[in-house]
Parts: sequence; structure tokens; C-alpha cells
Amino acid sequence: MAKEDIVVVAVDGSEASDSAVRWAANTAMKRRIPLRIASSYTVPQFLYAEGMVPPKDLFEDLQNETLEKIERARAIAYDVAPEIKIGHTVAEGSPIDMLLEMSNDVTMIVMGSRGMGGLSGLVMGSVSASVVSHANCPVVVVREDNNVTEKTKYGPIVVGVDGSEVSQQATEYAFAEADARAAEVVAVHTWMDMQVQSSLAGLSAAQSEWATVEKEQEELLTQRLAEIHERYPNVPVRKIVARDRPVRALSDAAEGAQLLVVGSHGRGGFRGMLLGSTSRALLQTAPCPMMVVRPDSQ
Repeated sequence: MAKEDIVVVAVDGSEASDSAVRWAANTAMKRRIPLRIASSYTVPQFLYAEGMVPPKDLFEDLQNETLEKIERARAIAYDVAPEIKIGHTVAEGSPIDMLLEMSNDVTMIVMGSRGMGGLSGLVMGSVSASVVSHANCPVVVVREDNNVTEKTKYGPIVVGVDGSEVSQQATEYAFAEADARAAEVVAVHTWMDMQVQSSLAGLSAAQSEWATVEKEQEELLTQRLAEIHERYPNVPVRKIVARDRPVRALSDAAEGAQLLVVGSHGRGGFRGMLLGSTSRALLQTAPCPMMVVRPDSQ
């Protein structure tokens, strides 16, 4: 089944959720597609003995509270993008189940890094971590401090390129987003890793031959981008080859960006691993909203 071209944003009334709504509304406007606001409620079963049915009034109260959150989010979205089309979904049960089911049919899911239940200092909540790890579409995580500003509205799309299959998928998404937003792509490749070191007899040799390595890696990066760039010829591309760790290089490049796009795990990922060390670390530290693309995201 073909996916519906729509942006879904999960809301729960938290400040991180509000930031996610602003980013999602801006994205829907630039892509000229609708926005769907999604929220869920759960009946607190611990209040009732086994076999007891909660009163109907409780369901109505929970539904009304959820609809209030949606209407609040709708107002925030219209403030950012007054002309977009907005729908909504209300579900009973786990927000994880709701979002994973929706991920089978939509373009992307946008969510705050942690919601109302998040502990102070906990950047990735259980809901966002689960959805990022299992969704069947790209998931964008927006932290509370990832505000849409006049600077970041028009910033670049940053993507990590490492040659893995999922990295190529992430690069495809990065170019598509940049094309929709008339933005620049900043493609970041780091070479201080096992693949390069193994070809150079260790780090000391790599340092002494930096000029040679840098040229080789720039050529490799150009090759990896060539086919995708042909399909998006109007997207400006800036290439960064960094002798650095991926997390630091990508974080530095993403300052002031609209979006950072990464694969869920790269060349070093073990089969079956849902999130690699780089994507996990960046979800905690990235200075802008971050899209995670999994191998089965389509």
C-alpha cells in the first residue's frame, strides 16, 4: 500500500511537543502537504479492581482533555503556517502503538524528545525512543530547545554519509527535504574510523597522510552523492570531510540547520541492531531537529 503524503505530529501538551508542532507545521507548509495531529489517552486501570468497567464519564473526560491538547496544537500550527490543511487522530491506548501503526501509511512522524512524563534531564523519553527504533517511516525528534527561528527556518539540511545502505536512504530523504525547502544539503563524511584506519596501517600513518586521505575521501563522498544529486540538480550541496568522530562532526555541522538526517545505524552496525551509537548519541545532543531513517523506511 502506498504511503499517504502527510506529516504526522504527536502531541501531549508538553513544551517539547509544542516545539515539534511548530517544526511539523513549517515542514508541511514547505512540502505543501497536510498535517495530522495525533494524540492518545489511556484509562488508568490501577484505579479499578479487575473486572470493573470504568464509568462512561471517565472516557468522555479523557477524550475531551485529549481534544483540548489537539486544539491547542492546531492553534500553534496555524500560527506558524496559516494556510495548511490540518486533520487529527485520537486513539485510546498506548501512544507507541498508535504511532507505530500510523508509521505504515504516512510520510514522516514528528515528535518531541520527551513528553509530560519525562524526568528532568531525560532527553529521550520511552515513547520517542520506541517509535524511533521501530517505525516504518522516518521519525523526526524535536527537542524542547529546537525552536523554529528566522535563522533555522532557512538553514541547511545536514546528512551523515558513510556508505552504508541506510545512509544512502537517509541521503535520499535529505535531498528530498532540501528540494522541498529550497535549502542547501550539507553532506558530512568522517574518515577517522576502522575502514580508513585499516587501509593506512594505523592512526599515525593516517595523520601523516592526511592530505592524501582527505582527497580520497572527498572523491568517495562525491561518488556517493552523484546519482542522488542528478535527480535533484537544483539542490546546492556543500561537502564536509572531517577527520573527527561522527557525533561531533555532525553536531558542529548541524548548528543552525533545519534538520539533521541520519541512518539508524551505519557501517559498524550489527545485524538486527535498531539504533547505532552515533544515532543514539545525536538524539541526545543534536542542536536541531533530527530525522532517523531505518532500513525499512519507505
